[in-house]
Amino acid sequence: MELEERVAELERRLAVLESVAESAAEPVAGSAKPKLGAGDFWALEGLKEQLGHVGEAAADGGVLFTGAVKLPAGERYEWQYGALTVGLLGNTREDRPDWAEAAEPLAALGHPVRLRLLREILGGRRTAAELAELDNTGTTGQIYHHLRLLTGAGWLHSAGRGRYEVPAARVVPLLVVLTAAWP
Repeated sequence: MELEERVAELERRLAVLESVAESAAEPVAGSAKPKLGAGDFWALEGLKEQLGHVGEAAADGGVLFTGAVKLPAGERYEWQYGALTVGLLGNTREDRPDWAEAAEPLAALGHPVRLRLLREILGGRRTAAELAELDNTGTTGQIYHHLRLLTGAGWLHSAGRGRYEVPAARVVPLLVVLTAAWP
């Protein structure tokens, strides 16, 4: 990409980010809670406060992810999860968790067609027949293969009669993983 195109793309992205930050910083009627883009770390401060209540087990910190989501089909999900650093990293070699257990769910997300299928399912296309109508997703057999891998990894479950859904407890984590993957 030439320099002028790159600068134009950066300016476009900056304008979008500024627009999102401005709209997120606008006060909501009846709400005194901080909003995204307001320039503070309200979620981080809340996590640190909670860690202070946990005591010694939280001395090394922790992580938190949370979300309130409305999908295009109208479903709403609110979810949060937190974990102490000691539980993620362990204190000694003997008590370290086996990160290899995360390989299958992460690997299942490592294919563009599977990510597209998840996006389409979150968007309201729920049946294998609807998914098979999509361009550039492969044959029906290949689509079923991808659906089986996503189901086996817990990102989908079969709702019967060829219908698939992202389990409620996986909607926000899926979006968190995608958010973390973007540069």
